[in-house]
Order: sequence, then C-alpha cells, then structure tokens
Amino acid sequence: MAVVRATPVVLLAAVMLASTAQLCMGARRRMELYRPDPADMLSFHNGGAVLHGDIPVSILWYGKFSAAQKSVIVDFLLSLTAETKAAAAAPSVAQWWSTIDQQYLSPVASTSSNGAGKKTTRVLLASQLSDGADGAGSMGNSLTLEQIASLAATTKPQKGGIAVVFTAEDVAVEGFGMGRCSLHGSDAGAGTAYIWVGNPATQCPGQCAWPFHQPAYGPQDPPLVAPNGDVGVDGMVMNLASMLAGAVTNPFGDAYYQGSSDAPLEACTACTGKFGSGSYPGYAGDLKVDSATGASYNANGARGRKYLLPALFDISTSACSTLV
Repeated sequence: MAVVRATPVVLLAAVMLASTAQLCMGARRRMELYRPDPADMLSFHNGGAVLHGDIPVSILWYGKFSAAQKSVIVDFLLSLTAETKAAAAAPSVAQWWSTIDQQYLSPVASTSSNGAGKKTTRVLLASQLSDGADGAGSMGNSLTLEQIASLAATTKPQKGGIAVVFTAEDVAVEGFGMGRCSLHGSDAGAGTAYIWVGNPATQCPGQCAWPFHQPAYGPQDPPLVAPNGDVGVDGMVMNLASMLAGAVTNPFGDAYYQGSSDAPLEACTACTGKFGSGSYPGYAGDLKVDSATGASYNANGARGRKYLLPALFDISTSACSTLV
C-alpha cells in the first residue's frame, strides 16, 4: 500500500485552517465546547434553597418598549402557569416549565417541613412598572450592574418572588454583549431574586439574539425567522427563559449548579446554544416551522404565541433535553 505524506505546505495550511476555526468561535458558543468532569455534573448542593410554590414576578420596563413588545414577553410569563398548560398544544411553554418543576423544584420542596412541596410551582405576574417610557430612564442610558440591582429593588418584590428588569435597545448595561446577555442575582436577606434582560436588537444581536440574527463570529448562515416578528424581543424571551430557570433553581447560589459557585453552569446555561434535537455549535437544532410565517420555534404559548426556548439539563440523564 502506498503511503501518502503531507508536504510542509499542506501541513501549514491545515494548521492555519484549524487556527482560524478556533478563532471564529464566538463568546456565546464557548460554553458549548466545555466538557465537564463526570464527577462535577450539575447537581443539588445539600442545604441550598430553591424558589417554589407561587412565585410572584414584578416587572420594571426601563426605557421605551412598545405595547406589542411588552405583550410578547408578558404572554410568555403567562404561558408558564398551569392554566395555560391546558390551552397550549404540545410542545408548550408550560411543558418546559413543568420539567423544571418536576426535576429541580419539587424534589427539594418535598423535603421541606411545611409541606409546600406538594404544591405545583407557578409563576404569577404581580406588578408592572415603567421608568423612562417616553425617553431616558431615571438612571440614564448607561447602567452598571449595581444600578440594575437598585432598579430591581424599586419593584418591591415579595418574599420568594422575582423582580425582572427589562432594558430597552438603546440602554447600555455593563458587560452587555461582551459575554453577557442577561443575568440573575438575589437579595438573600429579603428572600428575593432578580433578573435583568436587555434588548439586543441594535447592540449585540449576533450574540444575544442568535439564531434569529447571524452570529457575531463563525459561519454566516442565514438567520432563522423570529416567531413573534421581533428579533430583539424574541431574543429577550430566550434569555429570560434561561435566567428564569437559573433564578428558581439556584436563586442564592447554593442549590443547583455545576462548577464553581462564582461562575456556575445552571439548568439552561449548561446547555447554551441548544434548542432542538441534533444541535451542535452554530446549529440550533431541528425545530418546528410555522407554515404561515416561516418562523422557527419549539414551544406553543398563550394566545397562540410561539417561542424558542433553550434546552434544559436533564439531571436523570446528565444530558441536555429539548422540547423537540
């Protein structure tokens, strides 16, 4: 058998191609390439707390949002409730939420002494406030993470509840688009959590609204059609879902997570970039397509809405699980 030896030129070209491919992996996909030690898989850390039962959500709209944009996001939150589950066809937002409840919340809640574990966990819309609906918000259009926490506190979330701060597309937030699309934190003393999600439409759509926008790096395949016709807001729903999953399963940094508690991988962030079966870096997976609009989605919601929700880490199989 003849032996074919690569020439130095071919070897150099191969090395250059490999290096270029590595450089093209964007920040959004770095976590997808992470392969954890099996001994350090996502799990419950004994003594940690989760949010369960009825979880009141208090919203602050910071900056200018249209009524249509607010409706897309509020309908997503309403889709999580048990009442919506009966109305939305499978696969549904309620089905996605039920997985979180059954795999993460109920097992912890059932061990509590007050018997709250017997109750299904529901997300309930408690209040909505606006700051800067007609222009700049009270803290300006460039916010630090400390200011985000302060804004969350203005909603006065109830104990066991979550404050959610949504920032408009012209509001810059510390770290937004530089490895961060959203975040969740908490006030352990008050027993509350908070979430921030920014509108990435003009600031970082390639990172925070992919796959509805071409990625910031890597192969520039055509973007998918957003199910609600708004790339920024549909991206916000994806990021909100991810943070909501983290906020209820690891609200105070001591419950469900993988790796370091300072930079944990959580229920959704352990599966970044995965939305359907067969997904791989740069490919969201095999999704459902609306025959009327051509939009891609994987979950049905309230009032006929369609959404694209991130995969959840399945504790029983130690693998990412998608709705489709």
